[in-house]
Amino acid sequence: MNPLNWLSRLAIATMLATALGSSGAQEASVLARGKYLMEGVVGCGNCHMQRGEQGQPLLDKGLSGGMLFDEPEFKARAANITPDANTGIGRWSDAQLALAIREGVRPDKTRIGGPMPIAFYRHISDADLAAIVAYLRAQPAVENLVPKSTYRTPPTSHGPSVRNVVAPAASHQTQYGEYLANIGHCMECHTPVDEQGVIQRSRLGAGGQVFNGPWGASVSRNLTPHASGLKDWSNGEIAHAVREGVARDGRPLMPPMGFAYYRTINDADMDALIAYLRSLKPQPLGGS
Repeated sequence: MNPLNWLSRLAIATMLATALGSSGAQEASVLARGKYLMEGVVGCGNCHMQRGEQGQPLLDKGLSGGMLFDEPEFKARAANITPDANTGIGRWSDAQLALAIREGVRPDKTRIGGPMPIAFYRHISDADLAAIVAYLRAQPAVENLVPKSTYRTPPTSHGPSVRNVVAPAASHQTQYGEYLANIGHCMECHTPVDEQGVIQRSRLGAGGQVFNGPWGASVSRNLTPHASGLKDWSNGEIAHAVREGVARDGRPLMPPMGFAYYRTINDADMDALIAYLRSLKPQPLGGS
């Protein structure tokens, strides 16, 4: 199915209307969920927060974008996702915004490329997508015209349109942990890539990607239960590392890991994430 056709747009609009509901209590609940996700495991501000010259987040500028990602495959800047009418998403409908997040398609039908992790955002449930949209709508509008991104290879479709996505029950701990890892796009950074920058899903979680920034160069850690990964780590040590950015030996961990966001992940969700990591196939660092 072409994700741009009217049936897809109608389905998304219907999904958002259903999830958002009409009562004040429902809307407050949806917005609270959106806040928890966006300021926690999803952590969109880790890329979309406007930054200073040293890479420091400019909190008063909110999610107005501009952060540069200069890679062999692309030279991209994070978009302004505040409700500014001229430079952000203020003129987008809820359905258009949902389509951009989960399908990578803008209202003008152009496609969103890396580093936006659309392949993982396709797993976002209808309810959580509606909550994220509600959160974005509630943010202050900030005017910030972000230059267009350029790509060595034009972004393409990620597959058929996604509809009627339901998150696993939280009682199914490992499956729910996988869901959280997907919408938090953990494996986008913590999985080796090939020479074209494509994630090697057969080596999921083995780490080894190098990230250059104002902090220097950092290498993503192995998250699998291998000796070079998390095999000897306790659950408490993993949770502390994710939330506080401190390794089990006391060494500080480096960006671009969004520790400032992950510290808000509640205990039940953290336990689910750890259960999922424990379930991964053990692999050496980088999958070598």
